[in-house]
Amino acid sequence: MASEPAPNESRADAPGRRHHRPTGGRDLPVLAFDGDCGFCQRTIDTLTARARPRMRAVPWQSLPDAVTGPHVERLDHEVLVFRGATVVCGGADAIAAYVRSAPARRHRAAAALLTLPGVRFCARRVYAWVSANRLRMPGSTAACAVPRRG
Repeated sequence: MASEPAPNESRADAPGRRHHRPTGGRDLPVLAFDGDCGFCQRTIDTLTARARPRMRAVPWQSLPDAVTGPHVERLDHEVLVFRGATVVCGGADAIAAYVRSAPARRHRAAAALLTLPGVRFCARRVYAWVSANRLRMPGSTAACAVPRRG
């Protein structure tokens, strides 16, 4: 059961819900993550609380089927950044884009570091490993199990 917001805060600004705030505009990028996965939700909540990215993060299950339908297999394995119905990037690159939208220079610098060629290669490998093993990560639930690729 979700906690109620304090009397002087809106539901969108309640702890653990900041990433669900509306931003307006259909062409703004949005980070789509697996809302059924406890580890994914916890990770996005942590990134949102620490970096306060300007990009909106939403569970992909809450996006229109017309947007997510062609990408469900990818969405089972990685976060994706959408601009409208177009996938801009996924995985470690999507996390970097999300953090890069933060107002603090230190967060933008960390995100830029993730895009450097050698670091990007390592970040993608680490992301793939974490994604494949998210059921074993802190905060995971049975819904975190990733379907095997056939």
